[in-house]
Amino acid sequence: MKILVAVKRVPDPNATIKVRPDGTGIVTDNLKYVVNPFCEIAIEEALRIKENHGGAEVVLVSVGEQVCQEQLRTGLAMGADRAILVLQDGDVEPVIVARALAKLVEQEQPDIVMLGKQAIDDDSNVVGQMLAEMLGWGQGTFASEVKLSEDKSSAVVTREVDGGLEDVEMPLPAIITADLRLNEPRYASLPGIMKARKKELKEIPLGDLGIDQSVQVKVHKLSPPPERQAGKKVETVQELVDLLHTEAKVI
Repeated sequence: MKILVAVKRVPDPNATIKVRPDGTGIVTDNLKYVVNPFCEIAIEEALRIKENHGGAEVVLVSVGEQVCQEQLRTGLAMGADRAILVLQDGDVEPVIVARALAKLVEQEQPDIVMLGKQAIDDDSNVVGQMLAEMLGWGQGTFASEVKLSEDKSSAVVTREVDGGLEDVEMPLPAIITADLRLNEPRYASLPGIMKARKKELKEIPLGDLGIDQSVQVKVHKLSPPPERQAGKKVETVQELVDLLHTEAKVI
């Protein structure tokens, strides 16, 4: 069995994000980057499948700049077997990422492609779905539990939906996107970090994949959210009711 896991490099969720004065993007100087938390959950689930089902090859894939090596090495230190970095300068929109992954799927022939359900920087939540459409594969999105059949020919994915939980059974190969409650990712051990340095990390220029790189979405300007207004203290319930009526206009 082979599992392909998509990994995205994103700003640390605990970092303070500042928008450039001209609105062309965020300030990246001294900004810490990490593995997208949902991608980290996808890596962990792939490793658990490997450990619980008689072994599998876990291959990480990232599309971006040379610095994405750091996040791929983190995944290798967790226990993944090898990694592929598709090199492309600047931001890469989701549809191009999906096309790149589709091309790599043709080359690698995995049984499962795992992704985070979304990235915390742009919250697009579309790459997994677009990839499933491009490949014509079944998909289990927002997975909170994944169970493989004994012969590894199918999977049952428990999905988190508005009304509760939904079980979806699909034949493999398939696309699975990880939700927050799927698992708790492990920390990379010191031996794992040392081993990661020797594991294969292959680099492929995006142009070598022969995919359509035409840009369909262009961000014209970013702006920070308005500053939160200071709260007010009230002395009585009646004063609170009056404020809710006159200022908040909720009653």
